[in-house]
Order: sequence, then C-alpha cells, then structure tokens
Amino acid sequence: MKIIPTSIPDLVLIDPKSHQDERGFFLEAFQEERYQKLLNRKINFVQDNLSRSNKKVLRGLHYQIQQPQDKLVTVIRGSVFDVAVDIRTQSASFGQWFGTILNDENHYQLFIPKGFAHGFCVLSEIADFHYKCSDYYNPKAEQGILWSDPSLAIDWPLSEPIVSPKDENYAYLKNIPAKFLF
Repeated sequence: MKIIPTSIPDLVLIDPKSHQDERGFFLEAFQEERYQKLLNRKINFVQDNLSRSNKKVLRGLHYQIQQPQDKLVTVIRGSVFDVAVDIRTQSASFGQWFGTILNDENHYQLFIPKGFAHGFCVLSEIADFHYKCSDYYNPKAEQGILWSDPSLAIDWPLSEPIVSPKDENYAYLKNIPAKFLF
C-alpha cells in the first residue's frame, strides 16, 4: 500500500496494492491499524455505503455539517471521476478541488477528511461505488454545493450530466453562510 500525495493537504489518494494474476486479483481494502498509521490519524468507521449509478450520473457535492464524516471511497465496478472540495474556511486551500479517476482497474481509494464536500460522475456504463464513513448519515445535517459552481470551475469530464433535483438546487459556495461550512 502506498500514499499518493494530492494538491490539497489531508486529502490522500491510496494505492492499496492489488495482487493480480491470470485468475483475477486480491487486495486488502481496509485494515484499521495500517490505515491509521499511514494516514497518521485515528479512524473509526461506523457505516459502509454502496451505490450503483448509470453512465453520466453526477452525484454531489455533499457533506454533513453536524456529524461530519471522514470517508474512504473506492469503485468496485466501473469508472468514476471523483472530486473533493476543501470547505474548511481557515484552510489555505479553501475552495480548491481535487479530482481523480477511481475505477475497478487501478483500485485507488480516496481518503476524504471532514471539512470536504464530495461528489463523482460516472464514466462507465454503470459504476458500483463504495464508501466507508466515520459517522452516521443524518439527512437533517446534509448540505451541498452546486456541482457546476463557476467559482470552483471543476473540470467534470462529461457534458450534460444526469443530476438529481436536490443536487441541482444547491447553492454556490460563496452563498453558503460560514456556519454551514467548517
């Protein structure tokens, strides 16, 4: 397993090292002690989520202001462009985003700490997306940023994405009160 630095502090891309041969592959998707040591933080994941999305679906940019979540995300099947936006108001990288391809060939994982909004768009026919969360989902605490916010200028690798009405109605980052950020 190795850490691949990103352009934003605390946001970490992980190559979990898969072992492949003509039969397929094996990888250790999570081992608490090893991940805590590599990430230099205590991790206590309490919920695992799995979603399936069709090609061109865009989900996000989501976060929870109460019960904020660290997330470890990976793609089980297919390919996505995964994005995390720093919404920590005191951070030097506030408002910056990092995006990467996660797929069932590279097996990369992205560790997204509390204080980031998260989203992804599907590049393959379907994608099965898995994420571990350090706190429980709380629909009353859910917040979001509009995926197409021009101040973020996220370079989504598709045109005319399929977006839910909820995600289509989030505000621009500049219009979100500080009490709803980190």
